[in-house]
Amino acid sequence: MAVKIRLARFGKTNAPFYNIVVANARTARNSKPLEVLGTYDPIPKPPPFGQGKPFKDIKLDTVRAKYWLGVGAQPSDPVWRLLAMVGLIEPKYSIIQAQQQKPKPTLTSPRPVEIASGSA
Repeated sequence: MAVKIRLARFGKTNAPFYNIVVANARTARNSKPLEVLGTYDPIPKPPPFGQGKPFKDIKLDTVRAKYWLGVGAQPSDPVWRLLAMVGLIEPKYSIIQAQQQKPKPTLTSPRPVEIASGSA
């Protein structure tokens, strides 16, 4: 049975709220999950005491998330990003990784082409 860690959407129109859930990969997005690992609120909250940057609220049971990752549950791309923010897994994409990748080598000189001269 393939198991995924993904987001289940709740909340009102234009005010999303997500549960981070472990579910069978073949079930619908909002079907009953195997386990709820935490919540994610993507609406930025004002910083406390009015100083700093707004933040998005992530609550996660890290012990259970580590367990599910250990038994082979595959996180979706948004959940991968959230787990990387918490520090449970390595980020998939990083600015540093993108800068370190070298471009693929290109041909500097094409193969010589022989042109047959003569009459038919």
